[in-house]
Amino acid sequence: MPVQTSRRPPALESPRGPVRASTSIPKQPVKGGKPGGGSAKKRSRRKDPLWARLTLIFGAVLMVASGAAIVGSKALISSATGNIAQRNLLGDAGKTDAEGGASLDGPIDMLLLGVDARERWAADDVRADSIIVLHIPATHDQAYLISIPRDTEAQIPAFKKSGYSGGTDKINAAFQAGARNGGGWEGGAQLMAQTIKKMTGISFDGAAIINFGGFKNVIEALGTVRICVKQEVESIHMSYVDGKPMWNADAKKTGKQRTPVVHKKGCREMEGWAALDYSRQRKSLKNGDYDRQQNQQQLIKAMAKKATQDGTLTNPIKLNKLIDAAGKAFILDTAGVPVPDFVFTMRGVTGNDLVMLKTNGGTFHSDGTRETLSAQTMDMFRAVKQDKLAEFVFANPEVVSSRE
Repeated sequence: MPVQTSRRPPALESPRGPVRASTSIPKQPVKGGKPGGGSAKKRSRRKDPLWARLTLIFGAVLMVASGAAIVGSKALISSATGNIAQRNLLGDAGKTDAEGGASLDGPIDMLLLGVDARERWAADDVRADSIIVLHIPATHDQAYLISIPRDTEAQIPAFKKSGYSGGTDKINAAFQAGARNGGGWEGGAQLMAQTIKKMTGISFDGAAIINFGGFKNVIEALGTVRICVKQEVESIHMSYVDGKPMWNADAKKTGKQRTPVVHKKGCREMEGWAALDYSRQRKSLKNGDYDRQQNQQQLIKAMAKKATQDGTLTNPIKLNKLIDAAGKAFILDTAGVPVPDFVFTMRGVTGNDLVMLKTNGGTFHSDGTRETLSAQTMDMFRAVKQDKLAEFVFANPEVVSSRE
């Protein structure tokens, strides 16, 4: 039975103190409270046990195994997760008390933002090119991933923290608009969450920013992941030099002959660099970003299965290595609740219970000028808000991804 956690302690509503941030993630100013102050009806957000399991055990939403399978004490988990950066990523987009956000008995909705940041890039000049809504129904026996296309036209609200006055743009620009002028990744996530709430009506229980550069280390901690490539694709990012995979920019500097990295059709075990490179491809795929969305969801599920099937969660050494790698790959919003309190809580949801859903039927949808969300997709998000997604999927089976 899930552990009932209270709302955020009053002391945590004041400005937050410094947090430990991994070197894999640009350091951002840590600012407390909600932009413009909190509302009396806004719930004090808490970190749900399942959310912690999703993010900590599997690094960036690698899904959950049976809580009974995990060995080790809370002290062990506390030590392993000590380097995870925790910040306020939702701002005013968190669930209110009226939406049932304070109870673990209801549905759980998480916002997952993937950024492909490089060390040379400015922290306030990054867009979130992977936008995923994770929905857990109130039954807590299933989990759904829904990707929002990066080019979807969105009404981005004004954001005081970064000085953004609001406007219409591609939805992935919301992160950049919130991060500019010192807003940092925290501001970027808050504005993205508010933009999605304005578009779909969905409020969130928690959030994570996933740095895909650090994601590679999570996969390496697992060893390999089994990926079934649906269509052959030549990488636009990487090449082989003397049999070694390298970024194209670095490969060119060697002056040596380069051989393209090609991901061929079929199922195979992929190393971290290959799985990550495959999930990054977009421009050379037949259906562009929509194929990439499914490939990213496929990778998440593959990581979940690997973590639950190879004994990682029952081996303290492997578990520590995985959590340590995860801590360098993402930033969490835990709402001040101690991470170890969540790890032993949720049971019953496994990687096999992760359902991957297609937005816009898995292909480009336009209003004639800009990319938009189809009527069916808006119905799907309404089903998320009403916690009737299972019924929606049953009535619309074509939205389920065919990726293995």
